[in-house]
Amino acid sequence: MPHMTSLFALIFGFVLGGCTNPSKDQLAQYIKDNPAALAGAIKSNPDAFKEALQAAQTQLREQYAREQQEKEQKETAERMADPLKPNLSDAQVFKGSADAKIVIVEYTDFQCPYCSRGADSMKEVLKRFEGKVKVTVKHLPLDFHKHALPAAKYYEAIRLQKPKAALEFHDAVFAKQGELNSGGENFLEAEAKKLGVNLSKLKKDLESKAVTDKIDADMAEAKEFGFRGTPSFLVGGVPVRGALPPDEFAKIIEQLLAKKG
Repeated sequence: MPHMTSLFALIFGFVLGGCTNPSKDQLAQYIKDNPAALAGAIKSNPDAFKEALQAAQTQLREQYAREQQEKEQKETAERMADPLKPNLSDAQVFKGSADAKIVIVEYTDFQCPYCSRGADSMKEVLKRFEGKVKVTVKHLPLDFHKHALPAAKYYEAIRLQKPKAALEFHDAVFAKQGELNSGGENFLEAEAKKLGVNLSKLKKDLESKAVTDKIDADMAEAKEFGFRGTPSFLVGGVPVRGALPPDEFAKIIEQLLAKKG
């Protein structure tokens, strides 16, 4: 029992004191010197160990959240002063006013449920800042979403024929994401057909250099900007990660508009 009492003292001291507490090293050394004590303590006091682990997990989550928030705030401040510059060639089509002051780039994966929420946030942002914001789509299909890359190819192949129809396709796929998951290529073809495109040409374009190069360039740009997950956004050159609610985008847009005067 003395071993267990000492072990508990060290464990709870570590949990409550944080990762910088000296008891971290003491705990590691104690377990190394008395390996049987840990197993015995867990068997004798499972509820106490469960409580200690839950407390440690909560502390680590909170610490990680604080660190991420601080990192993002710092990045936002830096990019307000020195915005990232995406390639906005003629290959891009936009929702919103052509002469809008703020350009939002949406790096997306058509099979990602969070991207669907992100697209909804963009709809609200366009309404709230009508005439001041325009939104364009770039691709970041993730490997574990098997229909994401084909959907991106359909978007770009449709754009080659009917640019604005690509935006309609974007909205339709996110509105029916469950059908994409279950129907795959058949669903994509059916949605493209509704838009009145030439299906024979579209199928040739799906594997064309123009389409594959465009998607590859989008993915390379996302990587260059440090985007690994979806959705990710550039709001006037300021990175935003995740399907945040419209109010969070609004805060950045309002700051950018104030800077532009």
